[in-house]
Amino acid sequence: MPTTPGEQSGPSESEFHSDRHVAESFGVDAERYDRTRPRYPDALVEQIVTASPGPDILDVGCGTGIAARQFHAVGSRVLGVEPDGRMAEFARRSGLTVEVATFEAWNPAGRTFDAVVSGQAWHWVDPVVGASKAARVLRPGGRLAAFWHAFQLPCDLADAFAAVYQRAVPDVPFDLQLVKRPLEAYQATFTKVADALREVGGFGDPQEWRYDWQRSYTRDEWLDQLPTLAELTQLPSNKQAQVLEDVGAVLDAIGGSFTMSYTTVAVTAARTGASGPF
Repeated sequence: MPTTPGEQSGPSESEFHSDRHVAESFGVDAERYDRTRPRYPDALVEQIVTASPGPDILDVGCGTGIAARQFHAVGSRVLGVEPDGRMAEFARRSGLTVEVATFEAWNPAGRTFDAVVSGQAWHWVDPVVGASKAARVLRPGGRLAAFWHAFQLPCDLADAFAAVYQRAVPDVPFDLQLVKRPLEAYQATFTKVADALREVGGFGDPQEWRYDWQRSYTRDEWLDQLPTLAELTQLPSNKQAQVLEDVGAVLDAIGGSFTMSYTTVAVTAARTGASGPF
């Protein structure tokens, strides 16, 4: 179920977690999602593991298992929770253990963990309910870490892509200024997560960890990923095809490749005191 809050239009004050239709639309092509969505910085994975008291990790909204496999590769024991059965089945085929449920409805059955992580997905969880449940299942000193990729297109491409969306799908919101200032666009989401952690108690002071990196895309690589973004998963096939054709033409005109700048941000806090009901 992972995605970016608001994807290209950036997050707003709307309650993402209540929009299940969008939240569970990403499994329509789980193989493409897993193939094309970017992985997380190794430094982020290593920092979460180092800051946690043990190897047991709960991955909330694990999707196809992108983050879970990265944690597994460094020796963690990972249990995934994922509401979309199609995404969960894909993750299981790679050897992961996944239970199908929303995090709010999931039954921990007395199990506890050293870390609760969520990549591109915590905005689909009720922030207060999620923080409270994380507090209940984390061992003392355990860590909650919710993280997202904020991506920034080169300015000329941002303008050109906005024109494509406005022409092909004028009803789809595309805030160009938010695309050009991605961290500002995401700050409302980060603040909401941190505020919920303070509200439920049982956590130390929330922090933001940031990792800057870049990735180069060919035309075909970007067009392969584009249908996994929230705006396009909801489009009729003819509208989606028009967007892909027009974006492809934009990329052809600049030589068929570009470099995307990413900042991966984790909102994180450690569990204080003894575990118990909240």
